[in-house]
Amino acid sequence: MMENEVVSKNFIEQFIDKDLEEGVYDTVHTRFPPEPNGYLHIGHAKSILLNYGLAQKYNGKFNLRFDDTNPTKEKVEFVESIKADVEWLGADYEDRLFFASNYFQEMYEGAVKLIKKGKAFVCDLTAEEIRAYRGDFETPGKNSPYRDRSVEENLELFENMKNGMYKDGEKVLRAKIDMASPNMNMRDPVIYRVAHMTHHNTGDQWCIYPMYDYAHPVEDAIEGITHSICTLEFEDHRPLYDWVVKELEYEMPPRQIEFAKLYLTNVVTGKRYIKRLVEEGIVDGWDDPRLVSIAALRRRGFTPESIKMFVELCGVSKSNSSVEYPMLEYCIREDLKLKKPRFAAVLDPIKLIIDNYPEGEVEYLDAANNLENEELGSRKLPFCRELYIEREDFMEEPPKKYFRLFPGNEVRLMHAYFVKCESFVKDETGKVVEVHCTYDPETKSGSGFTGRKVKGTIHWVPVNEAVEAEVRLYENIIDEEKGVYNEDGSLNLNPNSIQVLKKCYIEPVVKGAEAYDSFQFVRTGFFCVDSKDSTPDNLVFNRIVSLKSSFNLPKKN
Repeated sequence: MMENEVVSKNFIEQFIDKDLEEGVYDTVHTRFPPEPNGYLHIGHAKSILLNYGLAQKYNGKFNLRFDDTNPTKEKVEFVESIKADVEWLGADYEDRLFFASNYFQEMYEGAVKLIKKGKAFVCDLTAEEIRAYRGDFETPGKNSPYRDRSVEENLELFENMKNGMYKDGEKVLRAKIDMASPNMNMRDPVIYRVAHMTHHNTGDQWCIYPMYDYAHPVEDAIEGITHSICTLEFEDHRPLYDWVVKELEYEMPPRQIEFAKLYLTNVVTGKRYIKRLVEEGIVDGWDDPRLVSIAALRRRGFTPESIKMFVELCGVSKSNSSVEYPMLEYCIREDLKLKKPRFAAVLDPIKLIIDNYPEGEVEYLDAANNLENEELGSRKLPFCRELYIEREDFMEEPPKKYFRLFPGNEVRLMHAYFVKCESFVKDETGKVVEVHCTYDPETKSGSGFTGRKVKGTIHWVPVNEAVEAEVRLYENIIDEEKGVYNEDGSLNLNPNSIQVLKKCYIEPVVKGAEAYDSFQFVRTGFFCVDSKDSTPDNLVFNRIVSLKSSFNLPKKN
């Protein structure tokens, strides 16, 4: 008898199952609601994929909605970058792209309804006075002296606010709930403020703007969202969320469910810090490959599949925790290792001359594109008398167990022949510039030669046909030993976070490589064509990740 397979569900799915069983909802409708005040980062990717994944799982719908209720920080640039990120991750919102600002009229009408119900009032206290009146966790708040204004007076004052009769901060609209509530968010929160500012979507149509805690539940309710999935910091706001949808009498109010944020150790995700790095020219934009914005990860060469794998490995929980960056690197290695061809690239070149190879001759050798995946086929590799090899693959006086080139030693050139080092040439500074070898024609790869063995194999590229390129090697922008922040709040920057290598040489097969194309460079790592600075004539490659990793997946119990 076969046992029924138990599929473990996360706590959000368990909530949804219960709601569907009890007939609270007959569908599942989720959304991703970013504020367009910066670029999205890896933590947002978790929210996007979680919300979209739930809609997919339950054959429901998924919306993208810009929560643009604060014109002071929002830009069209951020709107466009967010759309691009969501689409790149594969979260298909179909025709459901919404702006909270399109609901300003309905939000205003909702606020009027609250006033008429005696559930909201116009308050003249300053922001500082409101704070002082609010009390703290030990002390209950005090009622505003304006709390008992009549419905008629509140309606008139709120109308005047809308018509631009007051200066910024002169009046606010507050919900009338409970100044003695143990939850600070319920102590008559501000739900509308005066702000004479041009909005990126509505222009100068409005000079009053709703606060997030009021706007968000209204937006969800208007769109028919069933499950409003948000992060843990909104848990204390849930009673206010529920209060708004109850008092505005929505027929099918949405349910808010909170989950833990995704934290990566030793990375910078804070918008104000990234903004500072951009403004000070420390990074070349929000998509600098050293950052963990989604745009930066994409430019560096990460794939949507690797980020999905990462999010799945992190799981969905109720308690905050952080994961190490190497786990993200593990995911991209796993995704690319069977998908990408492996080519030779020499990043720190010295010339290797095969003295007994015929001058002017070129032969084409067979090379598999990926030994672990035959489907990627093979290529012809031009071989000639003069090659480039890595500087570290030759030593004048080698230590023990160094099996690469040194005077008198023989190695295999990958896909080619055995070569023996006969001599070398130094420049006037004492730097080795040429290594001279002889080759043995009998030792050609694939010939079945078994006469002798060599311990080392090194890679190479042909001098005449190699493609010259710039290669950028990245480290964490943060000095990991010191932690992210100094005592004064500044960032501990790593001075070696980027190393730019000019005059690197790559196999001719990469000619014509375009933005985001990625490859494995043998023995070195995975690399991606930079989308910003690379051109067909001057290729620029970003190292996505090295080949070696100390990270191991945690063992399952």
